Amino acid sequence: MRHLISKGRAVASIAVLVSAVAAGCNSLQENLLEAPDPDIIDPSQVQSAGGANAVRLGALSRLRSVAGGSESTWLFGGLLADEWSTSSTFVENDQADERQIALDNGSVTAQIRQIYRVRTAADQAIALLRKYRPTPASDIGEMYFARGFAELQLASDFCNGIPLSTVDGDSIALSSGFSVADVFGRAVASFDSAVASSSGTDNASVLVNTAAHIGKARAQLGLGKIVEAGATVTEITIPTNFSYDITYSNNGGTNQIYGQGFSARRYTVGDSVEGNARNLLVTNAIPFFSAHDPRVPASYTVSANGKDTTKSQDGLTFSRTTTLWGQVTPTPLVNGIDARLIEAEAALNAGNPTASNPTLMLSILNALRAQPQVVTKSSTSAAGSHPGVTTPAMAALVDPGTAKGQQDLLFREKAFWTFGRGQRLGDLRRLVRPPYNRLQDSVFPVGKDHYRGGSYGGDVNLPVPTAEKNGNPAFNTCTDRKA
Repeated sequence: MRHLISKGRAVASIAVLVSAVAAGCNSLQENLLEAPDPDIIDPSQVQSAGGANAVRLGALSRLRSVAGGSESTWLFGGLLADEWSTSSTFVENDQADERQIALDNGSVTAQIRQIYRVRTAADQAIALLRKYRPTPASDIGEMYFARGFAELQLASDFCNGIPLSTVDGDSIALSSGFSVADVFGRAVASFDSAVASSSGTDNASVLVNTAAHIGKARAQLGLGKIVEAGATVTEITIPTNFSYDITYSNNGGTNQIYGQGFSARRYTVGDSVEGNARNLLVTNAIPFFSAHDPRVPASYTVSANGKDTTKSQDGLTFSRTTTLWGQVTPTPLVNGIDARLIEAEAALNAGNPTASNPTLMLSILNALRAQPQVVTKSSTSAAGSHPGVTTPAMAALVDPGTAKGQQDLLFREKAFWTFGRGQRLGDLRRLVRPPYNRLQDSVFPVGKDHYRGGSYGGDVNLPVPTAEKNGNPAFNTCTDRKA
């Protein structure tokens, strides 16, 4: 449509040119220079209830892009962790999988911009909704939730020294950078505002209020406030089947976790051994592919002849795909399973080591395993339907008997329940920080050789890219690259 509009204006301009030459006037240049740009929205056009709602809807559309709506940090963070392995032709993906991400990595640059745009759009929507469309208040609460989720994802995935510039009308307040803890703290404040703005009993208010409680608890986990996080998700009743979903459509944008993995085969399900010969050990990595866990159904992709294993986009790597998602399968930003996992972690950190409650932790985890749980929902599209994935009842877990073993069990269970949803990288980073205090090389994937021919580096987060420095004179570089 953009090209069609431009072409139409070109034809009109030729007509003006002929007329102008014939009349001997000089107005052509003024007409051309004053032609409106169809891509630019005049701020005055959103100064109304309808305009405020349009900005709100735009913010929600951008929120989709930081989850499954694009090649977001949900995918890229999973490469840096152990959920995915690279099978694309892009060096940017290789850098993430090898834990050596360059500051000019184009994928990271696009991903951080997507998250920043959610914050900016949410702030703009909040101001407009308050002025022109204050009811329903849950819409304002949802914008605070969107802002909080963007801040949560920034703090979970990026280095210390995250710029949080703000826009107020035509004014831009540039930021030099905040620590991960500061950004988690801002996320907590945003989620608190979401809760305060969605206190009603209608369905929309309950949805936003519940989602904001889970988001706040996740931010508290990032701050090491684990017991407080458990208290947050028990302030209200959160059903295990609750889900705040991002939805997709063939016209409005499809699920790119499916698109990049199953369809384009640019990401392959991670494992603890790599290489087509499966001869390269990846220490610390969960064997998502070979574990045959029903929460991450995965298999090699077999060619049409029924014999050969399909190669991935790179033409080299055997394709390992998961059937968790289809083209328009919804993805939960937060859900009730998240709440149960937070409660389980809080139980394991109820106080000093002698006051922890591994029995309660196991009880919560085993309750999840004892009943079928919906991991992804069914969906339909013009390209076909997807049945969704519901887990069967699984065998009960047994107490490992040691503090470290209990922690390993908790984080392994969480990794399978939350696969592909942008939490794994943040959880590995948390294992390096208090109260767990583990060495990063005992947490993050390491190996003698990477199957792409390179070697493993020491990155434990995504860097704020060079493009931010080029456009923001207040910012220099990451404060540090620590977990």
